[in-house]
Amino acid sequence: MKKIAIAFLLLFTIYNCKEADKKEVKAETKKEISDLSIYNLPSKWTTQDGKDIELKSLRGNVLVMVMIYTSCKSACPRLVADMRDIESKLEKQTKQHVKLILVSIDPKTDTPERLKSFAIENKMNQEPWIFLRSTEENTREFAAVLAVNYKKISPIDFSHSNIISVFNPEGELIFQQEGLGVNNDKTIEAINMEAGKI
Repeated sequence: MKKIAIAFLLLFTIYNCKEADKKEVKAETKKEISDLSIYNLPSKWTTQDGKDIELKSLRGNVLVMVMIYTSCKSACPRLVADMRDIESKLEKQTKQHVKLILVSIDPKTDTPERLKSFAIENKMNQEPWIFLRSTEENTREFAAVLAVNYKKISPIDFSHSNIISVFNPEGELIFQQEGLGVNNDKTIEAINMEAGKI
């Protein structure tokens, strides 16, 4: 009887230790979002599939983001090509931890349906691609965080910065690539380095 009691006590102690370890792991994964994180933005966004999300739902992934609008005929097709080039250079393992995100600066025109057809036309309607739109106010706020300037120059045309931004899994900006058709080696390096930590 004494042996059974000791065995039970030992099992109970081991169980409690394991539960404490689990709680510690959960506490670590729920660490606070830093002041520099885009996950502090409370804005709601809609994907090309009509799904409403908050940016913090993307936490834990390396984010590669660019701001475009689908009716653009000049810089945006080049930015889309640059994003595709980045994707083509990522290793399969890295891609599992990366989201390639195109954010519309023209939410009035770029409805979820329009974003969906643009994604299909450009063969970007699968993982790891996401298209997002929100209100004009949220879009303006987000552009300010990325240091992307844009201005409406006609009912269907915008002048805008050509910047691709890389965020670590905690939503902190770690690298920006500026320009069209530029060398993206440092961008790839930044993505691989962050994805390797996950």
